[in-house]
Formats: sequence, C-alpha cells, structure tokens
Amino acid sequence: MTAPHSTPTALVHGVAVAGAAVARALAARGYRVLLADDAPDDAKRELAGELGTELIERPGTDAIARLLAQVDLVSPAPGVPETHELVRAALATGVALRTEIDLAHEWEQERPGGPRPMVAITGTDGKTSTTMLAAALLTAGGLRAAAVGNTEMPFVAALDDDVDAFAIECSSFRLSWIRSFRSEAAVWLNLAPDHQNWHVSMDSYERAKANIWLHQRSSDVAVGCTDDAVVMRHLAAARARRVTFGLGDGDHHVVGSLDASGDRRMLASASGAYASVASLRRCLPHDLSNALAAASACIESGLVAPGCIDAGLAEFRVPPHRIEPVGELDGVTWYNDSKATTPHAALTAIRSFDMQVLIAGGRNKGLDLSSLAGASARIRTVVAIGEAAGEVAAAFDGRCPVVMADSMPAAVAAARTAARPGDAVLLSPACASFDWYPTGGYPARGDHFRQLVADMTRAVAPGTLIGGPPT
Repeated sequence: MTAPHSTPTALVHGVAVAGAAVARALAARGYRVLLADDAPDDAKRELAGELGTELIERPGTDAIARLLAQVDLVSPAPGVPETHELVRAALATGVALRTEIDLAHEWEQERPGGPRPMVAITGTDGKTSTTMLAAALLTAGGLRAAAVGNTEMPFVAALDDDVDAFAIECSSFRLSWIRSFRSEAAVWLNLAPDHQNWHVSMDSYERAKANIWLHQRSSDVAVGCTDDAVVMRHLAAARARRVTFGLGDGDHHVVGSLDASGDRRMLASASGAYASVASLRRCLPHDLSNALAAASACIESGLVAPGCIDAGLAEFRVPPHRIEPVGELDGVTWYNDSKATTPHAALTAIRSFDMQVLIAGGRNKGLDLSSLAGASARIRTVVAIGEAAGEVAAAFDGRCPVVMADSMPAAVAAARTAARPGDAVLLSPACASFDWYPTGGYPARGDHFRQLVADMTRAVAPGTLIGGPPT
C-alpha cells in the first residue's frame, strides 16, 4: 500500500521508551510521523509537540482505518501485542509492520563506513544477562560495545553512538515481522511458555524467536543450546554455520571439576580450554550456560579472541533482580529474583537452592503455573502474592505449606516467620508485576522487596545487610 504523500509517512503506536526512540529516529530520517497511544499522558503529548504532530489517543476502529490509509509503515512499540486491532488491521491491509531492531538494522546498513558487527541474543530466559555478558566480552576483546535492544537503550537510539559493535537483546516482540534484521552471531538460549498475553499462540511465539536466524548468511554463526530440543530443531535448519553450547556437551562446554580443593572447571571448545569458570563472580548453572552462549558467539564470529574471554567474564556484573542477594538475618539469606516472570525462569532460581521459602505470584501472563510444584522438595513454604495467589496456592496444594499475603510487607513478614537457619528466602514470582506495581514493573517490585529486607535487617541486626547489586 502506498500512502498519498510524497514524503514517506510512518505511524508509531505506543510511545514510551522504545516507541519514542523510533519516532525520533524516523523523523530524523525524513519521515512524516504520526503518533498513537492507548495510555496517553503529558510526556507523550509533549513528544508529539516536539515532532510537530499530534498524539491520537486510544484510537478506535474508524481512527485506525483512517491512520492506516495515510501511512507507508506501522511501527508498534514492543508492548503492543499482535492481538491488537491495529496490528490485525495492518496485516489485513498490507501496510508494512516494522519493529525497532528491524528499522535500526536497516539504517545501520546505510552507515558511512559500513555497518558495525552485531551479536544478537534471544530466549525465554537469560537474554539480558547474556547480552550484557556478550558486551563485556566484546569490550575485553578491544571493541567499544553497546548492549541495546530490549534493554534500557533501544537499538535505534544507539545508532549515532561512537561504538564498534552491538550486543542486541532480541525479545519476541522485536523479532516479530522482521524484514531484514540479521547479525554476524545470533544466539537462541531456550524456549518455554511465555507472553501468551501478547502472542496469539505458542506457535507464534516460537516462530518469532526463530526469526533471529531467518536472514543470516552462510558466513554468519547461529548458536543454539543442546539442552533445548526446540532450539536444536530450528538450529538444524539455519542457513548460517551452526554452533552449539551446553554444560555437558556441545561445541562449547565445561570441562574440569569442582571439589573441596577448588574450582578447576574451564570453558572449552574443540580447540581446547580457553577460560576459567572461577573468573565469574557467580557460578550458578545458568550463569555457566549464559557464559558459554556469549563466549561461543563472540569467539566463533571472530570478534573476540579466546584469550580475552577470562578478562571479560571477570568484569561482568550480574544485573539486579536476577537471584540478587539482598540481605542476611538469623542464618537466612534473602534473594531478589523479581525478573523471573515465568515458571521456567522461577524454576531456574528455585533449583539453585537446597531449601527455601518461595515468594511467588503477581499477574499471570496466561501461563500454567503447575510446573512450579515440580521443585516442591526444595521449598519449605510458599508465600503466595498478587492476582495469581490462588493459582500459586493451587499449584502447591498437597505439596508444601502455602501462606497468602496481600502486600509485599506482609509477604516479607510471612517469609521471615517460615524460614529456618540455612534456608534462602527467594522472591521469584513466576508472574508479571503489573498488578501491584503498574508503572514500575518488575524493577519496582524488586526494589520494594530489597528495601523491605534492608529495613528489616537494619532494625533487627544492624550491619548484616548484604545490599546493593550483586558483585
């Protein structure tokens, strides 16, 4: 469909962080930009004024039809689901749907001097940590690297930055509908049910993830995890050179042992060992898997020499809200894993501890929470919170005691009562946070939990707080 304007016209729907960055980038490249949003506020109206346009607020069916008749492309923000009326109408009328990373990739190809190399990472869990790991490894290899995409920095907002390479976190939202996006190395970590309130089906979610390898060339590298059968099935069809990783097997794997005499484990490939596991500041199983994923992508793409991996691992800091230690009291250690918004992510955390009190619940994303009970032998008590508290309680019925809490302070108090010396208390909700924390999301939930634990430990035993992001 061609819009009736000689100047190309784009509609950006949803103008929070990513949408605003896309709107500004489109305007800077000569597009006439229209803005629409289902949750308008003054900041979004100010953006419209900045761009010399108006904000169409909560467009209905007729307004959507009028907007689509004017535009050459639609860029839905990551939060706009494929079930949205605008997305369905654009697909039905043939108006191009373009995501943030797809547009950024297209513009990067036009960069004077040529495009910069990219390492892309997707997966249900571990994307952010692996993206930041990849950026740390690229930096250790002598490149100025930026971690972008589904991070605090959209890819389009970093195109003018003075960097040598990009590590790009690719959510399924950003991989849907891509027309050109590709990277020299592309990693798919895992697949588990998630975002069923965004995608029309699990098949749609899987297809979006698989798009990370869709446009790769034979000279690129596709990296997949041997522990995930779905990932391996798609990897077998990838056009790029295929590389695998896994704790026990794969082209990149772990060798050596961990015993009373110390940690002698190494990351290794067919060419031999190249980095010490002890270089990592935290060595939970998923930390090792993420390190293998990032290292294999950076090494196999030729962007980082194997001898630089140790230094990159040592510099990496685990992002907050990911099994983050936040306090210790009476022999109980408290952990903030607020980022775990799916059962798959929560199980990764639960299996990291021998015995714990689990705080779980929130707003379910249309997922089956019953799988959580598979780890009930490691759970002393469950504290159920949020809208999904009843679902959490049902999942653990007959498996372990469940306490209901109607606020985060109540959850912390209940967890303290239930925990015993040597236990962990783990906030790993397996659900989204927008019921209790509608504006701040999982970081606000984790920050609140961290503060409550800090207040408790200071009040009871000053000086015992671990505090701060993990080191």
